Amino acid sequence: MNVLEHFHKYMGIPQIRQLSERVKAAQTELGQQILADFVEAFPSQGTKRPGGPSNVLRDACLVANILDPRIKQEIIKKFIKQHLSEYLVLFQENQDVAWLDKIDRRYAWIKRQLVDYEEKYGRMFPREWCMAERIAVEFCHVTRTELAKIMRTRAKEIEVKLLLFAIQRTTNFEGFLAKRFSGCTLTDGSLQKKLESPPPSTNPFLEDEPAPETEELATEKGDLDQPKKPKAPDNPFHGIVSKCFEPHLYVYIESQDKNLGELIDRFVADFKAQGPPKPNTDEGGAVLPSCADLFVYYKKCMVQCSQLSTGEPMIALTTIFQKYLREYAWKILSGNLPKTTTSSGGLTISSLLKEKEGSEAAKFTLEELCLICGILSTAEYCLATTQQLEEKLKEKVDVSLIERINLTGEMDTFSTVISSSIQLLVQDLDAACDPALTAMSKMQWQNVEHVGDQSPYVTSVILHIKQNVPIIRDNLASTRKYFTQFCIKFANSFIPKFITHLFKCKPISMVGAEQLLLVTHSLKMVLLDLPSIGSQVVRKAPASYTKIVVKGMTRAEMILKVVMAPHEPLVVFVDNYIKLLTDCNTETFQKILDMKGLKRSEQSSMLELLCQRLPAPPSGAESSGSLSLTAPTPEQESSRIRKLEKLIKKRL
Repeated sequence: MNVLEHFHKYMGIPQIRQLSERVKAAQTELGQQILADFVEAFPSQGTKRPGGPSNVLRDACLVANILDPRIKQEIIKKFIKQHLSEYLVLFQENQDVAWLDKIDRRYAWIKRQLVDYEEKYGRMFPREWCMAERIAVEFCHVTRTELAKIMRTRAKEIEVKLLLFAIQRTTNFEGFLAKRFSGCTLTDGSLQKKLESPPPSTNPFLEDEPAPETEELATEKGDLDQPKKPKAPDNPFHGIVSKCFEPHLYVYIESQDKNLGELIDRFVADFKAQGPPKPNTDEGGAVLPSCADLFVYYKKCMVQCSQLSTGEPMIALTTIFQKYLREYAWKILSGNLPKTTTSSGGLTISSLLKEKEGSEAAKFTLEELCLICGILSTAEYCLATTQQLEEKLKEKVDVSLIERINLTGEMDTFSTVISSSIQLLVQDLDAACDPALTAMSKMQWQNVEHVGDQSPYVTSVILHIKQNVPIIRDNLASTRKYFTQFCIKFANSFIPKFITHLFKCKPISMVGAEQLLLVTHSLKMVLLDLPSIGSQVVRKAPASYTKIVVKGMTRAEMILKVVMAPHEPLVVFVDNYIKLLTDCNTETFQKILDMKGLKRSEQSSMLELLCQRLPAPPSGAESSGSLSLTAPTPEQESSRIRKLEKLIKKRL
């Protein structure tokens, strides 16, 4: 045969072609003789002729190695078929041992056969034939076919526990094969499929940890990681049998739907029974334990499902996950946020405050504040973990289905809960400060004769801030960015409200304006210190927050400085107003004139002068809009000014 290789290009010569044909005939005859020897040595099941390994057969295998590859394949096929013939009889469909509850016996049988093969025939076949692995692989193909057939017939008898038991035992067996064999005989493409389906796993979505290299390490990390033991990327036998369970995974999915529904109901009942979380001043706001339980359960389901299928069942499971993430957000989180008043809405709060100026109307209790912070922290945890869950699901699912994994809607839901929680905290602190601001605006500021150190209004506001903010900060210690958001939103709400109440302080004497300027400066200092107020550790306030406070309270100071300035001569007063208030407009100017106690007749000429001196381009449409409502138009037509003045007098 080796010599003939040198004469391939001379096959046109008759003598050489004849020699080649004689060699092929000898090969064929020898191959048939070897096959006949194997049939005689390993007779069909039921015959009484003795058979078994021999040195002749071992040499025959070496000869078959260099003959037509079909001879080798035929020997292997006949030997494996004869070796598994007993299995097909013992575990045929009508046998009790064939059902899923006794699936262990199938794997025990093949393990015994492999031991028996090694003892009797291990030295007969060449090592490179990998006969033990071929027997195991053929057993897997037969088992998958037989299990699929019996499960189709008895589909109504498949329960979740039985299905999971069979899956677990099967994946354990596939793990055993991976440890024992290399998978080199899987030439039907299944090896490549298994290597492609789940990409190499990164850190688990709940915590950072290195991939466990040993069983002991994996056990230390937690029982939920254990199902990943035969990791799909390293196990060419992954799914070689367990693929047959995929059509029946709907049983598992339906079961998880039911279980998660019951889990959410239990969370609701537990929350009602245990009440809101206790105040926490040491380690930051406690996350509700139920959310960790939910994601641990999710992880268990995801790992179980991905072991079996990375296709449509994973998409179905994702849909179930989405459903109960939304239910958790609304039933456990939003559903337990305390209400501001008996009937929701800011109008009710403000009306209560008008009736009870000095009281703490609609103010949350310490427990309610802690509950809001706990729900906010939980929503933040759920938001971050849902994002990691989405990434992990995309790792587990087939590449072609990745685009169908999308938990953005659920993440938005948790973001809404966070925003609602922050808004409640802001509204509460804001409402607590309202009575002091209302009382401040109703004081007779024209009768103030001397400037005091600190007014009772500031004292009241500071008291409420010192009561609420440390509680909120301590309970949001684990989510500082949301505490910063709370501070920013409070500043954005309180400062405009303070300025609105300033405008209501009219008329104001010079001393009264000085007192209000002192009040404004005191509040500015308190607000700048708000993020760390009452804390032993003094931290610098975030720059974004400081900028808002400085800008807002400086505007309040500038308004009061304009009020304190003499309004004669008019040009100097108007220019001073334009210089001090960058956002100057006629509406604000009118309010300042009211604070000074000027009559409408005096105001009209000042408004006219302002309109003349306002820079036209920057003001644009905004100025003209305010003018159309509260002051003469930019054209400064005297007739229109007089008409407006008469209209104002009539209304007054």
